[in-house]
Amino acid sequence: MKKVLFLLMIPVLCLGQYTSIPDQNFEQALIDFGYDDVIDGKLLTANINSVDSLFLEDKNISDLIGVEAFTALTFLNCNYNQLTSLDVSKNTALTDLDCAVNQLTNLDVSQNTALRKLESGLNQLTSLDLSQNTALTILKCYRNQLTSLDLSKNTALITLYCGDNPLTSLDVSQNTALKNLECSTDQLTNLDVSMNTALTDLNCSRNQLTSLDVSNNTALTFLICNYNQLTSLDVSKNTALTELHCPYNQLTNLDVSNNTVLTRLYCGGNQLPSLDLSQNTDLITLKCGSNQITNLDVSKNTALTRLECYYNQLTSLDLSGCTALTDLNCGRNQLTSLDVSNNTALTDLNCDGNQLTNLDVSNNTALSYLYCDGNKFDCDALKAKYGL
Repeated sequence: MKKVLFLLMIPVLCLGQYTSIPDQNFEQALIDFGYDDVIDGKLLTANINSVDSLFLEDKNISDLIGVEAFTALTFLNCNYNQLTSLDVSKNTALTDLDCAVNQLTNLDVSQNTALRKLESGLNQLTSLDLSQNTALTILKCYRNQLTSLDLSKNTALITLYCGDNPLTSLDVSQNTALKNLECSTDQLTNLDVSMNTALTDLNCSRNQLTSLDVSNNTALTFLICNYNQLTSLDVSKNTALTELHCPYNQLTNLDVSNNTVLTRLYCGGNQLPSLDLSQNTDLITLKCGSNQITNLDVSKNTALTRLECYYNQLTSLDLSGCTALTDLNCGRNQLTSLDVSNNTALTDLNCDGNQLTNLDVSNNTALSYLYCDGNKFDCDALKAKYGL
């Protein structure tokens, strides 16, 4: 009888040496990595006991059953597949999990307490419990269906991308190590970043913010807050700013005199009557179109390569000092003359809808695009003359 029992146990023991891999594309990837040799729905477990990383991006995998046997796994990338579920509860050594661009509706990472990076963007997650992931430093959960996000336990967080979710609130007061925050295209009406003094990059565009206090964020180098409802914006304390994007708000004033290292300024679509750029000598790109500016002095901005000041109330524009300029759009103003003779690097020029009686582009030999309709001269004839 003992011999019979022993013989019956042999198949069970053999099966225990294998891990089921029902998805053929998953198994093919494992074959490509040298962990398997034939597609038969199973894998010798001994072959993967010490495997610490799996790169399965864009392998057309719909099922990752079997990944639980990779108990030594610290890195898993399964981005760009067709996964509807993912069980990583047995992969307790994981420090880096990338599962973006799938069809996940649920993700349980409660057992992955060593996790430092989680990228789960572009899925269909409605909730995400991160209370056990206290070591997390990078979280990218953008473009899901999250209505709330509790980050109170994630005090080590440095990078957070949670944009394109239906979030109506976001509390980052406990995340004092945060350097990069991207929460654009949510439904935020308020954002308090006063405790995030290490913040260098902030993108809170396309929300419903009526105010934004960045006075404590003196390390900020990059600020995007366009498409909100801001009526004022004080960046006087943000002296490290190199890029400021604040178009399409309701700003009536913008003081950038303290932002002396600013290289790119986007402030179009507001209600600005004036703009003082005398201290911004490093400016390379300026987009201030669709405001109410009557005078624009760019004489100090000799590094400018791109200038968009269309749809304002300019009657004159002196560009003689902007010799590096390659792109100019000054259309829909009230200009009666425009001298671009010093702007020999110009490749694109739009000056439509002004009151120009002539335009001399004889010095602009690099010009490849010219739009000058709606003035008081024959634009077509000018373009034909220079083969534009």
